[in-house]
Amino acid sequence: MEEEKAPVQDIIEEFGSGLTRTEQGSIYTLTIIGQIEGHQVAPETVKTTKYEHVLPLLAMIEESEEIDGLLLLLNTVGGDIEAGLAISELISGMKKPTVSLVLGGGHSIGIPLAVSAKKSMIAPSASMMIHPVRMSGLVVGAPATYHYFQRIQEQITDFVTANSKISKEKFSEYMMATGQIATDVGTIVYGREAVESGLIDRLGSLHDALDTLHRMIAAKKRNANRNS
Repeated sequence: MEEEKAPVQDIIEEFGSGLTRTEQGSIYTLTIIGQIEGHQVAPETVKTTKYEHVLPLLAMIEESEEIDGLLLLLNTVGGDIEAGLAISELISGMKKPTVSLVLGGGHSIGIPLAVSAKKSMIAPSASMMIHPVRMSGLVVGAPATYHYFQRIQEQITDFVTANSKISKEKFSEYMMATGQIATDVGTIVYGREAVESGLIDRLGSLHDALDTLHRMIAAKKRNANRNS
């Protein structure tokens, strides 16, 4: 008779993520890849991260006694704004130690996701595209539409600046720059500049991200022991 699998193990196998248990603690690794899929289903040929999967998964990670910390690996082109912000808000509201690592790219709505963790890192070769809110398809050309875009843009700016060290002025400057992105306004920043601007906490590799997460877990356990 086969041994029954724990619910956490079932979820790990379904989403292709990983739970690593060591003497230092248990870390759940969550990948945010491809396009952040929102209310509209993306074509089958597009790699996506589905928000309806990630939201309950984050709630489970926060509540699980088996998991001590979350490692967030990002390589995303962006995607649905509301879905990306929803995931970002959940991560920023977690009490458990969280570390993000941008690999390859953390573009567009991937920026709030990157800064949502308690500590954010970026590989030196990774890039982040900062640009104004844009929408494809049929758009009603009315003042209310542009006001709606502006409000969403303000929400993104407020979230990013509240969860990083970059100023609103600098982030807006990156967002509205011209001449850097073909047929669009915005800026592409790479690892070192992302850190120097205050957008990301530090340059790092997988080892750095795991080491930081282990330190955060150890500090939380020490505080819990003192308060018990």
